[in-house]
Amino acid sequence: MCGIFMAINTDGLFSAEEFVKFKNLTDLVQYRGPDDAGYLAINGKSAVSEGGRFNIFMGHRRLSIIDLSSAGHQPMADGDDLWLVFNGEIFNYIELREELRSHGHCFTTETDSEVILKLYREYGEAGFARMNGMWALALVDLGNQRVVISRDRFSIKPLYLAQIGQNLYFSSEIKQLLPLLPSVQPNIEVMSIFLDQRLLDHREDTFYQGIFRLPPATNQVLDMKTGRSSRATYWGWSEINQPASGDIVEQFRGLLLDSIRIRLRSDVKLGVLLSGGLDSSAIAVLTHLLVGDVATYSVISDRDCSEERYMDAVTSALGCSNLKIRTEVSGALKSVHQVLYHSDEPFASFSMAAQFQLMQGVREQSDCRVLLSGQGADEVLLGYLKYYFFYLQELAKNRQFARAAGEVMGAVLHGTVLSQFNLGTSRRYRRTAGRRDHLRTIGDRVKLWERSDVRSKQIADIEKYSVPALTHYEDRSSMAFALEVRHPFLDYRLVEFAVGLSTQHKIHHGWTKHVLRKAFPELPQRVRWRRDKQGFDVPEAVWLKQDLVGMIEGLFNDSVLAEMGVLDAQKYLTFYREYRAGSNAIWHNEITRVLIAELWARQFRSCNSNARSDLSESNLMRTVVLTA
Repeated sequence: MCGIFMAINTDGLFSAEEFVKFKNLTDLVQYRGPDDAGYLAINGKSAVSEGGRFNIFMGHRRLSIIDLSSAGHQPMADGDDLWLVFNGEIFNYIELREELRSHGHCFTTETDSEVILKLYREYGEAGFARMNGMWALALVDLGNQRVVISRDRFSIKPLYLAQIGQNLYFSSEIKQLLPLLPSVQPNIEVMSIFLDQRLLDHREDTFYQGIFRLPPATNQVLDMKTGRSSRATYWGWSEINQPASGDIVEQFRGLLLDSIRIRLRSDVKLGVLLSGGLDSSAIAVLTHLLVGDVATYSVISDRDCSEERYMDAVTSALGCSNLKIRTEVSGALKSVHQVLYHSDEPFASFSMAAQFQLMQGVREQSDCRVLLSGQGADEVLLGYLKYYFFYLQELAKNRQFARAAGEVMGAVLHGTVLSQFNLGTSRRYRRTAGRRDHLRTIGDRVKLWERSDVRSKQIADIEKYSVPALTHYEDRSSMAFALEVRHPFLDYRLVEFAVGLSTQHKIHHGWTKHVLRKAFPELPQRVRWRRDKQGFDVPEAVWLKQDLVGMIEGLFNDSVLAEMGVLDAQKYLTFYREYRAGSNAIWHNEITRVLIAELWARQFRSCNSNARSDLSESNLMRTVVLTA
């Protein structure tokens, strides 16, 4: 797990002064990789010493997880013609290494990075489809005068791009590219969609004009001889079919167990993020089954949304440790500015600030460096409440009224999803729900409602509308403290299996994630058959109605979002007052994401009004706090 930066001049050479600039841009994210740093300049077909002119720069910050020795230093070479910088982990690297050895390849390290180089040597970039993991990588093939960049299937590891004249730049974080832009301008359309529909990372462009992200499951190849780039996806949804006959529950159990097994490969201490929900609890129980004692880490609150009793049920059953980090409004507000710095873009909920506090607590109060997370399970197994109602709609449309009635009766009998229905949370999926009056219309809305069946909605959430945003937040919060987070539910084998399952295996008689509940009787029963769906929550509604009133009223009497043209600030304040008065038609997140976007806009203005060469956290934090 690391931070990378790369620069390519397709029609000339960079100067020695630019080597220093690129080195500094690599080090701007040193928190992602505090254990080692490497910088390489290449001129044509060979590396050059610092001070010479060059056309390719590769920079790397290393967080040592597998093979802690200096043999894992990057940029890493294979022979004198292949060079690699890599952020992530390849969890099946041991199996791939054995396969490659059978083809005659020799290895000198225990790293997964070396496996990537040999894999490319054997199969070219097509070999990346054999990898099971999370990655953002750049590989220079000097023999064939090619540069290859690649990103994992589910947007877990970030990879940003910018083209400025004949120069191409790639990086782990947006902030590394900002000083290279001729001017830093906000992408107003992206902001408008975020405010209206709560979408982040759903397409290639970002909140900054001229900076883009490489799509998931994509290889991009630059031909250095012609300067032309081409892209190809190495994985997709078209080949996913319903699993073969057999015991579906046992097949699922085996897949999740194996996903966790290969994600336990680490040369540093590993633990589990435990929320008290079904997904993280299952990971904690299975990790305990596989390795015995496991450390768990949780965030808690004094307010009603705390899931502490479920966390305690799991840790008591397993006899394992549980470090609890308490969140409150003052700490969350302080963390918001730090999360904005590390994320580079707005986020939608204070739960991201709580997650940031949790990661900070893990780093400061334990020696754990790798964490397993339940992220992705709700999308893969239809855990969100919205999917239940999508399923009812689909059954009714297909005139399967008896099955629909059975689902409703089951939900009533078990006291599950119907009791938690909130119309506000489904707003972005309803064609009839137009923009709120306080939001200015810029560009077209994303037509989330056009996908008619549950499976296509599920795929869209995994690919575009949910998983990429969640992994974005988790990557930035964890890497801010040099922690690696792994996602067993986003093993592509498990995703293919679960998406291929018929909906009734995932939603059954009012129970969501039914196959997961059935597969693991080892779970404490109060967790296994939990009726409510809470998620990673903080008492956001209470904070908005009590603790943050003065702040919100003050900020939006002088709004930067209004200056950008995306918000009518006075109408927003009226909307906020209606929410405080108890309107059930307004979801608290509609208030929060505008508030956080306003804080981001102030940070953006501060960045532009100060020298862009000083993008350190301390400088931006100082100016943002003053303007907030």
